[in-house]
Amino acid sequence: MPLLLGSHEAFERHDTGRFHPERPARLGAVLRGVASARVAEEVVSFAPRPATAAELEAVHAPAYLAELRRICTADCSQLDPDTVAVPASYEAALRSAGAGLEAVDRLRRGEGEAAFLAVRPPGHHALSYRAMGFCLLNNVAVTAAALRAAGERVAIVDWDAHHGNGTQEIFYEDPAVLYVSIHQWPFYPGTGSVDETGAGAGLGATLNLPFPAGTGGEAYRQAFDEVVSPVVEAHQPDWVLVSAGFDAHRADPLTDLGLTAGDFADLMAKSAALAPPGRRIAFLEGGYDLAALELSVRAALDSLGGVLSRPEPVSGPAPADEAAGAVVASARHLHLG
Repeated sequence: MPLLLGSHEAFERHDTGRFHPERPARLGAVLRGVASARVAEEVVSFAPRPATAAELEAVHAPAYLAELRRICTADCSQLDPDTVAVPASYEAALRSAGAGLEAVDRLRRGEGEAAFLAVRPPGHHALSYRAMGFCLLNNVAVTAAALRAAGERVAIVDWDAHHGNGTQEIFYEDPAVLYVSIHQWPFYPGTGSVDETGAGAGLGATLNLPFPAGTGGEAYRQAFDEVVSPVVEAHQPDWVLVSAGFDAHRADPLTDLGLTAGDFADLMAKSAALAPPGRRIAFLEGGYDLAALELSVRAALDSLGGVLSRPEPVSGPAPADEAAGAVVASARHLHLG
């Protein structure tokens, strides 16, 4: 069964500047990883369509969307200390937000068994009312909201090294969208403590696993086996959406975690197993060392396509794993009793 790949030349035109970590060269590294994957011959590419205003307004305030469009008409604007927009950024953001929507339509038609979306700008820090942390629109949230409106249950599994505060904020009171995040703590953006579990009707539908610096792949596998998989399975999602950030790699310049490309093979395999074929979509989030990003995407894409490959060995036991295990135990107690 084909594996869908959503990408577009507009994503390279989102020019954040020569020294910005979320730079156009990331897309080239991702596509090299795709080309070198063992499942490369199964990949079918498509060009994502722009999300419509109505689709965006399901998760973003209309006033913010109007302000974003205005800002992107300037030659170059700084939306926050980390987040840059140029005129070409608007089309890139609309197509990044529309990529998941088109992937859903294609998967529903039986065109593939999963989709990987090589998009930028990334999305999981974008709040309902403003840009943040390199992100303009919340790509995964736009797709989740459309599925939710269609009466389907969704699990979002986010293993970017940074907590997806925007995604959490948007669905914090929604019982139909389960948000799971494994991330470095304490760290940017300062949210994602283990006791942030949702509110109102959504109480229990947010699961955070804040791991200390230096955590390796063994703790991530423990987290999936003991907490993430049981909680997601209890939610009974129709779709699993993965915020696939690769900045937890040990070589990443912005973070302090200890994963390898081999570990990302396991993370994607475990995430994909949580939904049936045809109901799995992975969205590119972070990952800022180009060589590590290429290898990690290669490993993750193979796993998404049902082939286990390890361009790097999995990480061994790490000194921080014991502290991470205590986090897993706390989350297990909160969510599973």
